[in-house]
Amino acid sequence: MSTLDDYSARVLDVVDAIPPGQVMSYGDIAEYLGAGGPRQVGRVLASYGGGVAWWRVIHADGTPAPGHEARALERYLAEGTPLRSARPPVRVDMRRARWPGRAG
Repeated sequence: MSTLDDYSARVLDVVDAIPPGQVMSYGDIAEYLGAGGPRQVGRVLASYGGGVAWWRVIHADGTPAPGHEARALERYLAEGTPLRSARPPVRVDMRRARWPGRAG
């Protein structure tokens, strides 16, 4: 595995800061950092996200990463994350669960 670059480290720091039961979208993280975009954040998580709470980073429509819905749902239920749907497609209630970041 390659050395973690500054942007990737910053993305992972934000993910680490998201409290249990709350989420941010890929775009929220990019906006919070003022750099990159949703795809760049997604690439960081795909490459290095195994050690952080990856399930707390979701699409803007409230859906978790494709292929990880069942594992994410287990975590959402355990953490009390507000959901719009626990049945496929799993969907987090973004209005209630979105975390604004440290400054918010």
